[in-house]
Amino acid sequence: MERNLLFTMSYDGSAYHGWQVQENALTVQAVFQGAWQAVTGRREDLKACSRTDTGVHAREFCVSVKTESKVSPERFPAALNRHLPEDIAVKSCKEMPFDFHARYSCKGKEYCYEIWNHPVRDPFLRGRALHYWYSLEEELLDRAAKGYLGSHDFSSFCTLDRREKGDLTRTVTKAQVRRQGNMVVFTVAADGFLYNMVRIMVGTLLRVQQGKIRAEEIPEIIEAKDRRRAGPTAPACGLYLNRVFYE
Repeated sequence: MERNLLFTMSYDGSAYHGWQVQENALTVQAVFQGAWQAVTGRREDLKACSRTDTGVHAREFCVSVKTESKVSPERFPAALNRHLPEDIAVKSCKEMPFDFHARYSCKGKEYCYEIWNHPVRDPFLRGRALHYWYSLEEELLDRAAKGYLGSHDFSSFCTLDRREKGDLTRTVTKAQVRRQGNMVVFTVAADGFLYNMVRIMVGTLLRVQQGKIRAEEIPEIIEAKDRRRAGPTAPACGLYLNRVFYE
């Protein structure tokens, strides 16, 4: 009898070209699919909550799959983890209603972008945080980040390609900048995100720090619906999918 299972996993994306399977590139999905086949002997359709890009990490990433495998939800994490590399781990598995879909049932996501703010780089954070050696004023950046809150057309904060069509309105419910020692963290939650949206938000905040954009200017940049008005796209290394929200 077919069941619908939800897997929660985490991964260090440094070695991968994102989640989605690509030709001639190592991806998280391809590795997970290999572990799945090793455990179940099946090749089944995986439904992911998101498409993380090359070098992006996930502290919480959700995948749903409909399967006739008889492995119990309690046993699945350990069974899969035996076949996964050390930079990917399945944390939990549970049975869901048959109409549940990891992507389309998702009500929102939370991302964090981490910036190592110190004159000297930390070798242990290579590939895991952006090294920014000039001073960062977290109170200024937090004030600027509040301009992202609310429902807006975020065309100015999107790299347009064939993936982004139709309504580009998203509702941001949380946008804050906090310092934790030498680490400055931008946290943003929304009902959905456009391609490169968080990284462009970060790049824009760094332009605020540099005095090239006023903190109060972000609502104007959003209203312009013009990618050229916002800052550059920050590197992928500091970005983490932090939480995924379902009913």
